[in-house]
Amino acid sequence: MATALLGACGDDGPHAVPVPGGDAGAGRMLLMRYQCASCHSIPGVEGAQGKTGPALDTFGRTSYIAGHLPNSPDVLERWIADPPALKPGTPMPAMGVSPADARDMAAYLYTLR
Repeated sequence: MATALLGACGDDGPHAVPVPGGDAGAGRMLLMRYQCASCHSIPGVEGAQGKTGPALDTFGRTSYIAGHLPNSPDVLERWIADPPALKPGTPMPAMGVSPADARDMAAYLYTLR
């Protein structure tokens, strides 16, 4: 099981937050497979220089997903699987990501500091 990082406020810096069952290495590969790079720049993901969506280079330190959803593993997994269900009208489409794939992708995104 991979441990993901999530930014937290405090003097001692970020705290590790696990993504239960998540595999960051698999998640990196899945970000390529689902073509997330067509919209996002993502460190460690080949060809990920997209400019349509936000850059994800420090995603593990962000407080909110899509500007208003609390950045936690369970919310991120649901966001990756079906963004319009959490934020109707979002330009990020549902890409048919399974819950297991979303978990792995979340684990990788939390490594981005």
